[in-house]
Parts: sequence; structure tokens; C-alpha cells
Amino acid sequence: MVFLTGDTHGHIDSQKLFDFAKIHKNLTKNDYMIILGDFGFIFYPNPDNAKEKYQLKELNELPYTILFIDGNHCNFDRLNSYPVETWNGGKIHRISDSIFHLMRGQVFNIQNKTFFTMGGAQSYDKVYRTEGFDWWKEEVPSYQEVNEMVDNANKVKNVDCVLTHTCTTNMIPYLIEYSDMNDPTNSILDELDKILTYKHWYFGHWHKDIINIDKKHTCLYNKIIQLI
Repeated sequence: MVFLTGDTHGHIDSQKLFDFAKIHKNLTKNDYMIILGDFGFIFYPNPDNAKEKYQLKELNELPYTILFIDGNHCNFDRLNSYPVETWNGGKIHRISDSIFHLMRGQVFNIQNKTFFTMGGAQSYDKVYRTEGFDWWKEEVPSYQEVNEMVDNANKVKNVDCVLTHTCTTNMIPYLIEYSDMNDPTNSILDELDKILTYKHWYFGHWHKDIINIDKKHTCLYNKIIQLI
């Protein structure tokens, strides 16, 4: 089975993962929980931080496998220090035996469904943050990452699901009445939307649960939904 949920922000919003495991006792490591960005557990500057190591151990011991795309509140220095591997057709960072980061612009085949992943977003609160400590400019996809996204999208053309952290520009009015933040990631995803044909597009970031916004888009935060 494959499940989807929104941001976890480290321990702040991760209790849903443990509650879900208590309710669904038949899950195995062949079942997947996909987190739509802002995973938040690879965040401390020191990779030997005892608290983080304990939290990751707890997550690794959950009965299912955790997959996550990156968001904007990520320590990209840490995240990008992991070796790149190929898994189910796309590039990943393997955080542990049961926790994988699904990298940007990738296509994965998971339980006979195709998923296109594109993390990233701009932090609205970056003016209150310190670069290299709790904010990283890599939160917005780079030129190279956008090129890889476009190349892979043109190769595959059609997928079952698109998984992103933020959304395309045309979705924003469904989420907030007004925004004066110009996030270049929205425009990047507009380009992806022009290339790909998909059955459904799922995203997080906005701290809302809105299922089937227009029958083809869903925003997730606290809810956990089953795809397969």
C-alpha cells in the first residue's frame, strides 16, 4: 500500500505517523508513507545530534517505509551530503534502511504506479532566519534541477501522480485570498504542468487539507490518505 501525508516539520507534526502505525497494525516495510516536503528530521547542523539520531531511529522502526520529498524548511547541506542512489527508477538519498529522500525531477515506479517528484519552495519567513543555520538558498530549485525536471518530464510525458511541496500558480487562489510573496517555485511547477499529463497532483506546504480541489489536485497537511 502507498499512503500520502503533508509536512511533518520534525517532531512538531510527526505524531500522525506513529498514530497511523498504531491503528494499522498489518503494515510492512513493503508499504510506503510519502511525506510531501518539510520532513524536518535532517535539520540540526551536527549530524551526531543525539536528539535527531534518536528521532530517526524511532521513525526507522515504524512498520512501514518512509519516503519524503524536500520542502523549504530543510537543511540542504546535510541532505545533500548523503550519497545518491537509484531506487525504483529515480534518484534518492538513503537516510536509513527505511527512510528515503526522493530527489527533485525524478520518476519512480512504486507498486506499479508512476510518481513524478519535485520538491522545494521559497520560505515566506526567510527574513527571520539565518542562512546556513535554519535557512538555505537551495530551497528553491536550481537551474540544473529545473533542467533535469524538464528532461525527465519530456521523457515520460505521462504519470499517475505528481508529488510536489508547493503548487502551481493557478492553485494559490484556492489556498489563500492574497499573497504578495513571489515564489519562483510556483512558476517552475507551471512549466512542469505544461509538459506532464497526470491523473492527480498532490502537494503540501500550505498547512491545509483540501481533497480534490479541482478533481485533479489535493493539498495535504494532517490527513493521511491511501493511494494504492
